[in-house]
Amino acid sequence: MKKIVAFGEVVWDILPGGRVLGGTPLNMAFRCNSFGEESVLLSRLGYDNSGNDVLDELEKLGISDKNIQIDDEFPTGTINITFDEKNESHYEVVQDVAFDHIEFSAEALKLARNTDCLFYGLLPQRFGISKNTLRELLKESPNSIHFFDLKLFEHFFNKKVVENLLFSSNIVRIKEKEIAFLEKELELNRSENLEIFGASLAEKYKLDMVLITRGASGVFAFHKTKGVFYDAGYEIEMVDNIGSGVAFLAAFLHYYLNGKTVQESLNFGNAAGALNTTKRGATEFFDKNAVLAFMEERMGEA
Repeated sequence: MKKIVAFGEVVWDILPGGRVLGGTPLNMAFRCNSFGEESVLLSRLGYDNSGNDVLDELEKLGISDKNIQIDDEFPTGTINITFDEKNESHYEVVQDVAFDHIEFSAEALKLARNTDCLFYGLLPQRFGISKNTLRELLKESPNSIHFFDLKLFEHFFNKKVVENLLFSSNIVRIKEKEIAFLEKELELNRSENLEIFGASLAEKYKLDMVLITRGASGVFAFHKTKGVFYDAGYEIEMVDNIGSGVAFLAAFLHYYLNGKTVQESLNFGNAAGALNTTKRGATEFFDKNAVLAFMEERMGEA
């Protein structure tokens, strides 16, 4: 069993049909746990009714609240989610909320020094407190894998913050549709070729691996010494795509941390992401056996 610390936002996702508990780190912790790993959520909630409701939901999901800090000044985070005509989700994140103020505590230090992987994204880097806390966590976990989920948000992109995180990371995940923006902002040579992009990003920021999620086209990986890997998309009846990227990441990490090859990890992760899109939301339970059964069933159809 590997130890994974998921750092960052816990929020209520406000959807057209109502609110759902969300936040990439929360979804990552849930999904890693479902694959049999020991994942810890490090976040911060407001001292309010929404925060109390989060704690109730965490208990139902089997996620420990031991490392959830409570803030008596800033409210629990919320994200307004809408969908376009292609069923792609768009996010409006309320600013200056509790997860922007995660403190570097003695408990957080202990987590950092005993984890196999530290997982984090861009969103909690908007303000100084959470940004400084992550910097300390990275410094105090030199022997763990630093896994950066570089998912962009419309209202926040700071080149200095992004580059500091890239230089501190071993693995980064990027959405294919965001590559052109990143090439421009990070001053990389423009390329329509995923291999060239992956190689240039890995070389510039000393990354071990670049993962690219491609929606219906599947997934891609560039490893600095092992080269290029692909896995094609699945033809499925999609319910929604909330949490599919996180399911891919958690499944990939489950295999990779336990000694599987990049290709094996990519295949398993891709299947988990596809399976997740047949579910409602990001926290409908399925385990490793369900993913393997999904893969076997699809192979039988080929």
